[in-house]
Amino acid sequence: MHVIAAKAVALAQAATEEFREYQRRTVINAKTLADALLEQGFKLISGGTDNHLVLMDLSETGINGAQAQDVLERAGITANKNAIPFDPLPPGKASGIRVGTPAVTTRNMGTDEMRLIASRIAKTLTNTHDETIIGKVRAEVIELCDRFPLYV
Repeated sequence: MHVIAAKAVALAQAATEEFREYQRRTVINAKTLADALLEQGFKLISGGTDNHLVLMDLSETGINGAQAQDVLERAGITANKNAIPFDPLPPGKASGIRVGTPAVTTRNMGTDEMRLIASRIAKTLTNTHDETIIGKVRAEVIELCDRFPLYV
């Protein structure tokens, strides 16, 4: 019965205007992030997004998805390696990464922050062996998160 109750609560929340607005902001943030990554010269699967996720094709960057996931994690940015269509690499390495916007939207980050995040992703992925730059990006990520706390 707890599963039925959980579904009822989820559907009740989804029926609120507050939840619909949160979903709208999540998608707007994802589109802004995608556009900013394109401006940084990255290739995106489908050329952008129309949902909460952005799938980046790293096949022409010299790093694979697993490497990108690792270096972004060291910089304080969460991303997941992800296969891309017709991926020549095995799933454990993958040629892409995916990033999403629900977590940052929950923190009330908006389009300005999405552009900043895109620039920090680009800075990290173009300097994967420079621990000084990765450390600076991490400090900037921490400062950004401090400005948008999870709990107020």
